Amino acid sequence: MNINIADTASLRGSMELGKKVYIAQGTIVRGGSEPESLHLGNQTWALENSILVGSQEMPTFVGSKTVFGHKCIVLNSTIGNLCEIGNGTIFMPGSKVGDYCIFGEGTLVTAGMEIPDNSVVVGRPARVIRKLMVEDEKRIKRMRSGDVSLSLFVGTRIEEKLKEEKNMGKTYEIQGKRPVIGKNTYVAPGAELNGDVIIGENTFIGDGVRIIGNSHGPVRIGDHVQILENTVLHLLPDNELIIEDRVIIGPGSIVHGTTLKEGTIVESGSNVCDYSELGKNCLVKAGTLIKQRSKFEDHSIIEGFPGKSMGKLDSPQPHPPWAYQRF
Repeated sequence: MNINIADTASLRGSMELGKKVYIAQGTIVRGGSEPESLHLGNQTWALENSILVGSQEMPTFVGSKTVFGHKCIVLNSTIGNLCEIGNGTIFMPGSKVGDYCIFGEGTLVTAGMEIPDNSVVVGRPARVIRKLMVEDEKRIKRMRSGDVSLSLFVGTRIEEKLKEEKNMGKTYEIQGKRPVIGKNTYVAPGAELNGDVIIGENTFIGDGVRIIGNSHGPVRIGDHVQILENTVLHLLPDNELIIEDRVIIGPGSIVHGTTLKEGTIVESGSNVCDYSELGKNCLVKAGTLIKQRSKFEDHSIIEGFPGKSMGKLDSPQPHPPWAYQRF
């Protein structure tokens, strides 16, 4: 294969990668059931600890010579050629980006947003602040060793299915306490769990997830939960972390010593702090910060930095396109 995949990177599902694609350390790329679900063009790079997710129903398509900085998250999005994407940028489902775009660090591109060619984009949520100038174009060219030409796509098809074995991740005992994992729960090979952690049945723990119970726990995770790529769960010594049934936590989130009640969805890149409590069927929008000791009622829509209630859901939430369908 004429591609470069770091030894600590993870590929899951089916995808098509162009020539000289680079997937850096700790980066996770997840496609759907067919290669068309995720496409990376020639010489596109995804740097350390980034996450790219596509599905058959809502593919991710990235053009050629686009570079994602560290800890970027791309969910079910379309991104053009020769884009320069700052560290920690998040693209939510259905967003569409043209060619020759530059994104400032920490930009949040909201679901369905469309960004035209030659844009400079910053903010949470994202906004176009100007068109590219000559200096910007020179920078893009310089970062690509002076060559911004685009060659004919030459793809390698990859299929990395979930293996049937369960509990493949690493678990560690601390002061006599070792994680307990329920029936039909899948722990990805790149996940690590330690200490006072109990996980229910039919739950999914993704690659790069760290669940840190230490000796002081408890961490209690219910049935049919999904904790997705590069998420960290932790807590303070005098606290507890409770995740009830059918909760979904999006890639790249941090959840620290809180209670998430049944059916709640935490979107990507969110940070939920200690001693907070979220009711049933809440939605935490991408990139939200929930402060310590915050409490939200059932069905709340929570967004912002810090997070505030922005309304109510009137029905159970649909399954997000970036989550696994079988769990």
